[in-house]
Amino acid sequence: MLKPKVPTMPQPAGLITRPTGVEPTAVVQHIQPSPAPLAVPTAAARPTVQLTPGAVVALVGGGTAVVLVVGAVLVSMLLAVAVTGASVAICALVIRSLITSADQRR
Repeated sequence: MLKPKVPTMPQPAGLITRPTGVEPTAVVQHIQPSPAPLAVPTAAARPTVQLTPGAVVALVGGGTAVVLVVGAVLVSMLLAVAVTGASVAICALVIRSLITSADQRR
């Protein structure tokens, strides 16, 4: 049968020399003076949010609208699933009655 060919490692080209001995060197540490402490930046003064009565009414109205829209979408999806399930059940009953009536006529 077919045997896979195992690739062979190519031979290195040129002369191979061993590395010469490495002599250890002394490690010299340079001590740097510590830097002066940096000034801590102060937080920028941000304006506070102030809600006016009109803004509160707008927020409540917007939130109510979002809740009503999401609720209507969810209810319509649930209704679609219920109608689909009922129609599939009715189709199954009709098909079963057709099959049983066809078997009784034989």
